[in-house]
Amino acid sequence: MRCTAARVRVVGIVQGVGFRPHVYRLATSLGLSGYVRNLGGSEVEIWVEGAADSVEEFVKALRDRTPRAAEIEEMEVRCEEPRGYAGFRIERSLGEREKISMIPPDFGVCEDCLREVLDPASRWYRYPFHSCAWCGPRFSAMYKPPYDRENTSWRDFPLCDECLKEYEDESNVRRFHIQGISCPRCGPRLYLVAGDGEPVPTSDPLREAAKLVDEGYIVAVKGIGGFHLALLASDDEVVMKLRRRKKRPRKPLALMALDAGTASRLVEVDDRARELLESPARPIVVLPRREDSPVSELVAPGLRSLGVMLAYTPLHYLLLLETRDKFLVMTSGNESGEPIVKDEEEALRKLRGVADYFLLHNRRIVNRVDDSVVRFTDGDVTFLRRSRGYAPRWLRLPRPVRRSAVAVGPMLMNTAAIATEGYVIPTQHIGDIENIETLEFLLEAIEFFVRAYNLRMEEGLVIADKHPLYPTRELARELADRWQADYVEVQHHVAHIAAVMLEYGLPEAYGVAIDGAGYGDDGQVWGGEVIHISEDSSYRRLGHLEYLPMPGGDKAAYYPARMLLGALVRNSNPEDGLSLFLSRGYHELLPGGLAEARLAARQVESAPRTSSAGRFLDAVAAALRVAYERTYEGEPAIMLEEYSWGGSFVELPLEVEDGIVLTGEFLLRLVEGEFSSVHPRDLARSVQQSLGRCLGLIAREQGAKRVVVSGGAAVNSFIVRGLRDVLGRDNVLLPRKLPPGDGGVSSGQIFHSVLSGRI
Repeated sequence: MRCTAARVRVVGIVQGVGFRPHVYRLATSLGLSGYVRNLGGSEVEIWVEGAADSVEEFVKALRDRTPRAAEIEEMEVRCEEPRGYAGFRIERSLGEREKISMIPPDFGVCEDCLREVLDPASRWYRYPFHSCAWCGPRFSAMYKPPYDRENTSWRDFPLCDECLKEYEDESNVRRFHIQGISCPRCGPRLYLVAGDGEPVPTSDPLREAAKLVDEGYIVAVKGIGGFHLALLASDDEVVMKLRRRKKRPRKPLALMALDAGTASRLVEVDDRARELLESPARPIVVLPRREDSPVSELVAPGLRSLGVMLAYTPLHYLLLLETRDKFLVMTSGNESGEPIVKDEEEALRKLRGVADYFLLHNRRIVNRVDDSVVRFTDGDVTFLRRSRGYAPRWLRLPRPVRRSAVAVGPMLMNTAAIATEGYVIPTQHIGDIENIETLEFLLEAIEFFVRAYNLRMEEGLVIADKHPLYPTRELARELADRWQADYVEVQHHVAHIAAVMLEYGLPEAYGVAIDGAGYGDDGQVWGGEVIHISEDSSYRRLGHLEYLPMPGGDKAAYYPARMLLGALVRNSNPEDGLSLFLSRGYHELLPGGLAEARLAARQVESAPRTSSAGRFLDAVAAALRVAYERTYEGEPAIMLEEYSWGGSFVELPLEVEDGIVLTGEFLLRLVEGEFSSVHPRDLARSVQQSLGRCLGLIAREQGAKRVVVSGGAAVNSFIVRGLRDVLGRDNVLLPRKLPPGDGGVSSGQIFHSVLSGRI
């Protein structure tokens, strides 16, 4: 390219990350004139003019060197005629747009800011809201693009003279034209109140809150994307107090550690785990508990792993620094089943009786964003929840869409997603759509993305799950009516597989869906499927797990022994199956004991049927007495996997016949005692690995050389290892950018509609 003037359009994470100041310094260092400005689609426009060599060097340097938090996805350069600009300047943002760009996610505190916060000579010493070009709130603070201070909740805090001087200082790499900066003189303020909302008199709310935590109180802490409940993680009595108050008997609680060194006292931290923990996203990472871990067993009852994140704001860091342990339970602040709380009034109303005190501040949270959660699945990093630090990053489509689309996702672990231009953009984690509050949050998130990306939904498509009873399906119909948009439904497990196809850019694929439940095309409950999706979006179900009865319907999903009883009755007869069940004492795993077992046996004949991998694993967990109740999503299967660590693989007669995995027959043989010589831990591991092998065999026999894998149980290392035993490690593709669970379904709904040509 040889020209003396160029217009450059840049797409990616280029707003709110110091990109314009970087462009300014680069252009002025090369003696170029012109301007740089944000546009309304979150993209950046640059005009440079001067010597042709300098323009060429500018374009090359812009491609090769970006600010720490910026990401250039696309750069368009057009030669122009010089306009005679004198000097280079950062211009006011415009509302117009030609392309869209990525809204930046929230970034964890950087080392530079933390160093200043801890330096007594710094004007940001012990300032809880310090941030710069490299770190701090972005998406959670943003009303709309472009990312300018007046479009964020920082607009309530005009810059003081010192901050303004740095904002205008082109030599200040971290603060020049950075929208989210502040200091103790001009920024937000912390304050502490009691559970009844009365102010707590203190000159240092943060130190006082840490003191209260150390004394055994529960403190609700307002962060950047919502509230946490902070409490001692080393004290059984305090942890049990939270569980009683929150009515959360066994679901694991997240931990926050001061730094990686502190985290390594709690869990096993290798180089890969440390890299994740210290990344700008700062997710919760699920890692093996150390044998000498000081964390209470009640934080994650019955599990060998703990979910740990590092302090990702100065506020969290300073709070932890003042506590005795330097680590705390830091779990989402919400009523059971509801979205994370983001406002003070809401917190005082909904968390009263759970939290004893509230550490608050006066910066508004615009978009609530829960913490992201990742784990290692057979060595691969996989999401359990994709939210803070990652949302709303997009995924690129193989071609631009012809019209906009909104996918509302499933019911559990919900996210929505939009499609515009050449991208799929998933929302932050929404949660389980089981109450009006979460449904309203879903609608709020959808409406934000529709506004932010200027979608013309009156010409668009709304996509839903096929399940006739999902509230998201009703919401999708209402949105389609409101926008006068087209409406379509996508089968749950097809969407699961399509989501992984989107990630890898595959136009067709063999897929394995290892899941809890999804409405099948035959009206049954699917969940252990081998499916081929063609380039035209048509699909064939190639095999699945044997249909097992669910005595009592949904009750069987909450009490695994019901699934076990159903399999025994179906694979023998009601009398013999019940007799075997009772003789082994499994009725003791049911809340209603003997009477419930007899009733459930009579329900088998009329019970709904399921091919769910999750329900099969539940039955195995009950048979091995690893779990007796589901108090949180996936609990029995999670307990089974955790119990299996340290076990060895042994060959088991879990067989495939005509594309059907014979799970019922296997369960009957298991309860009859055929494997009594096998150690239960070996047996637990081997069942899961054998299940993976069976699904891999079905795929291979149908011609698959490579499979994509998704579904809630696709994070199970032993099942994935079984698939890889059959197909080879490199031929089993797990999701990397989306959760394999239901959080990825909305993106799959979009991609399936792209394949079908609907958008």
